[in-house]
Amino acid sequence: MTSQAMAASHTVDEPDATRWIILFGLITSAIMEVLDSTIVNVALPQMAGNLGATFQEVAWVATGYILSNVVVLPMTAFFTARFGRRNYLTTSIIIFTIASFFCGTSHSLLEIVFWRIIQGAGGAALLSTAQATLRQVFPREQQGMVQAIFILGIIVAPTLGPTLGGWITDNYTWNWCFFINIPVGILAAFLIFTFLHDPPGQERNRGSVDFLGIGLLAVGLACLQYVLEEGQQNDWFNDPLIFRLSIISGVTLALMLIWELHPRNHSPVVDFHVLRNRDLASAIFLFVSLGFGLYGGVYLFPLFAQSLLGFTPTLTGLALLPGGIGTGISAIVCGRLLSGPRSRIDPRILIFMGFTLFCYAMWTLGHLSTAAGENDVRMALLIRGLGLGLLFTPINNVAFGNIDARIAQQASSLINLARQLGGSFGIAILGTYLSNHITQHRVNLIRFIYPGNPAFDVRVHALAANLMAHGYPADVAQRGALAQIQGIVMREASALAYNDSWRLILISFVLTSPAILLLRRPRAGARPAGDAH
Repeated sequence: MTSQAMAASHTVDEPDATRWIILFGLITSAIMEVLDSTIVNVALPQMAGNLGATFQEVAWVATGYILSNVVVLPMTAFFTARFGRRNYLTTSIIIFTIASFFCGTSHSLLEIVFWRIIQGAGGAALLSTAQATLRQVFPREQQGMVQAIFILGIIVAPTLGPTLGGWITDNYTWNWCFFINIPVGILAAFLIFTFLHDPPGQERNRGSVDFLGIGLLAVGLACLQYVLEEGQQNDWFNDPLIFRLSIISGVTLALMLIWELHPRNHSPVVDFHVLRNRDLASAIFLFVSLGFGLYGGVYLFPLFAQSLLGFTPTLTGLALLPGGIGTGISAIVCGRLLSGPRSRIDPRILIFMGFTLFCYAMWTLGHLSTAAGENDVRMALLIRGLGLGLLFTPINNVAFGNIDARIAQQASSLINLARQLGGSFGIAILGTYLSNHITQHRVNLIRFIYPGNPAFDVRVHALAANLMAHGYPADVAQRGALAQIQGIVMREASALAYNDSWRLILISFVLTSPAILLLRRPRAGARPAGDAH
């Protein structure tokens, strides 16, 4: 038996404290990484003022982080095989922590964007490598609960990020959005380096480096992410740069796929052969849709709540909080149901339940009016959160339950890339969709705004009379009444456009739902690789 096979077959039936210490270190670093993708969003206006940048320029603080993170994510399996998982994870956490310090001490836009790019590159391993490591450290009967705890942080962190960022910015300065990472990063790096070890007998990949694949991958994903981030505000393909980068992205990614699958490439940086596994391929497809719904919802709701419902940033965060708690509850329940050697729960049943709850929540949000209150949105967001917890944990369970543990790292990197790209597509598509539909609904509504329409005349007369009662002259009151009508039309058009956007998320879930039917129940006999600690 080879050393790899021996490592794959070795399992430990009884949990020990070391495993849970490793879990704490991994989930702490993962939450830190995911939080940093959203925590700075509410601090961008303050950053722009302090750094002397426009709002469009300072947006690169968020864009640079996501761009480098997306580029490095699919390469994490290569780096893990090259340097070992302990060394790679520890180094990534250190890079992330050092970059956080320099982000907080930056005095110019160029400086902070540079360190955010470094931070995003270091953060890639904190998701994919960490998740794959848990698959190899814990025995199968504990995987359901362990993965539920890990995924809980990944799902809840984007929801809580804006709330935490707003609180830090209101009470301190934007610099502390980065400084809070320093003690957390030091603790996580210490725990991982001290307690995590590579599997016994594991050999490092000392073969040739796929520089061509790395180059094509970096250029293709970087261009794609830039197009998704900047396309909406630059009018998409009407902008020459966006058009050129779209062509470059499509060509380089196609060439990368051909080269990675070519027989002459003996050390591909991304092993796409793992997609031959039907369950993994279906799960990756579903995770694109989940990323679309997760990040798309986090993007839409604050805009909807603050622009139409009059919520403050704090109230917006509090409205999102029950959904995050619901996600935590359902994820933990799924973990308990799917854990243990005698678990008889079919994960696919939980997936269909989560799908149903999420679609119902999107349908409810898609029918809210400008008269909606906090109670209306809180219940819909709670149901949405419960549905997400019932989706992420079981889909992970199925995806990893039917693959060889030796390809878990590659599978994890592709799953996290799918979720991240799904979120980028979601924000880009929903932003454009929302803007276009506001214009369309405004055009449709304004057709009824003309003298002679009884409803219009009555409303203008009532508004003008109210203004004259407060001492305004008749001509000023008339203009004021018309301005109020315009404002009402704009609010109603915006409300209808938000409804359309929530229903677009619903439609995307319905269209991708057939992939659930391709998932199979995890094999009972297969067991993940374990370590001796």
